[in-house]
Amino acid sequence: MKNIVLKVHPSDNVIVALQDFAAGDEVAYNGHSYRLPENIPTKHKFAERDFAEGETIVMYGVTIGKALRPIPAGTRISTDNVVHASGEYSVGKRQSDWQAPDVSRFKNATFNGYHRADGKVGTRNYWLVVPLVFCENRNIKVMQEAMLEKLGYVRERDFSVNVEELVLKYKNGATSDELLNASILKTGADIQRNRLFPNVDGIKFLTHQGGCGGTRQDSETLCRLLAGYITHPNVAGATVLSLGCQNAQFQILEKAIGEFDPNFKKPLHILEQQKSKSEREFIAEAVKKTFVGLMETNKIERKPAPLSHLTLGLECGGSDGFSGISANPALGYASDLLVALGGKTILSEFPELNGVEQELINRCTTDASAEKFATIMRTYSQRAEEVGSGFYSNPSPGNIKDGLITDAMKSAGAAKKGGTSPVTDVLDYTEQATRPGLNLLCTPGNDVESTTGLAGSGANLIVFTTGLGTPTGNPISPTVKMSSNTALARRMPDLIDIDAGTVISGEDTIETKGEELLKLLIKVASGEQLTHAERLGQDDFIPWKRGVSL
Repeated sequence: MKNIVLKVHPSDNVIVALQDFAAGDEVAYNGHSYRLPENIPTKHKFAERDFAEGETIVMYGVTIGKALRPIPAGTRISTDNVVHASGEYSVGKRQSDWQAPDVSRFKNATFNGYHRADGKVGTRNYWLVVPLVFCENRNIKVMQEAMLEKLGYVRERDFSVNVEELVLKYKNGATSDELLNASILKTGADIQRNRLFPNVDGIKFLTHQGGCGGTRQDSETLCRLLAGYITHPNVAGATVLSLGCQNAQFQILEKAIGEFDPNFKKPLHILEQQKSKSEREFIAEAVKKTFVGLMETNKIERKPAPLSHLTLGLECGGSDGFSGISANPALGYASDLLVALGGKTILSEFPELNGVEQELINRCTTDASAEKFATIMRTYSQRAEEVGSGFYSNPSPGNIKDGLITDAMKSAGAAKKGGTSPVTDVLDYTEQATRPGLNLLCTPGNDVESTTGLAGSGANLIVFTTGLGTPTGNPISPTVKMSSNTALARRMPDLIDIDAGTVISGEDTIETKGEELLKLLIKVASGEQLTHAERLGQDDFIPWKRGVSL
């Protein structure tokens, strides 16, 4: 490792520990020597100088907290001595220049994708089966059980859990200790056999808990989200199950589809159970129409497309003290590369942009976008405070344990996923990304609510950075997991696709890791490489009801 400590921004007044330090250790940085009065774990920060009570703590060049009491130089910054604080923001003069990265190495690069009638290009070719209301979830599951294995879409995993061995030992009188020490893992091949429709990457059966009850706006938002999935470039067609009496009527869905794609031409089958002869007949009809749809979907083949047809969702979860130093900036550089090539990127999780609002406002290309972002952020913050919480409550126990002690600190690192490019549009939840460049999308900080929203707004790829390890993915958008530290990549090799911990160790720069990530994304987009989330079937889908979710 080249460095043992790091100051992220010249104006910062805290220093990041890149390794564990014990009380009494002496650390030199930038001509100063610090004798540490306490243990400083890896990823945590210590005071660069003495702080008086109430003084501002700065990291990433922005306010991330206030000192609760005097903090001597070298003392660890923690929730015991620092409280969340963030800077004020306003819409005013903004920057208009941007130094785009050199993209000459990718200028003529293409990916092999599925070209749709509306001009979009998919990275996968899926058929979608969705309910308009939670009452249809069981029928969705029955269809899934009937179709996936018979059509060759059940993967033979690289391991199985031999429960029969436990049963046998139990019947033979094994003790609890003997059962706990039993070897029940069986290894095998991770393969998918005998797929009937080779050009169909999968049938995605989604379930949810919405569509009725709640508010009418909840159901309208759900219909718009489902419309975003049905019109998504990775989806060739869909089967929709409706009960009939629910709030989420199919007319609302069709209206949203028409808004997102005025010349919608994909096959779409909407079936209403309350008009059917019986549940059995209803399910059989849905299976038959889905099968015929798969026959048509199988006729579509991959063809080359420029990288400008990629829309990349930028996500983080299970973040640690290195996320904003390695993985997020590397993803931000890949985002800048893609924007410079004419593509779209989408930065979400508005509660995790608290404290960097001014920077993002300054990067907005229009007054309207800047005003919209500021308004949404103020409204979101106000709603959280009205229920007795606030953005300050966002960091999880895992975040805090690994060095992210305030929401502003977490946000300043999270925002690095958006790189440095101009903000070309600001989207409310379910609005579609249509303008090339960096888009800001209002979603919660909740990982799955956010990735669900990213795909619903058009992301045909997602990169999910993590420092602690998060086993999640998306049903229709391939999700690449990027670790912020090498220890995680080694501990969870079955979850992590690419390791940005090499930035911390000095083996890579932000730029070289960002380029490596873009090369991986091209392979994933072309179907040459499956992500671990796809291999594990991590098809997580949670619609946001627009209540307060941090």
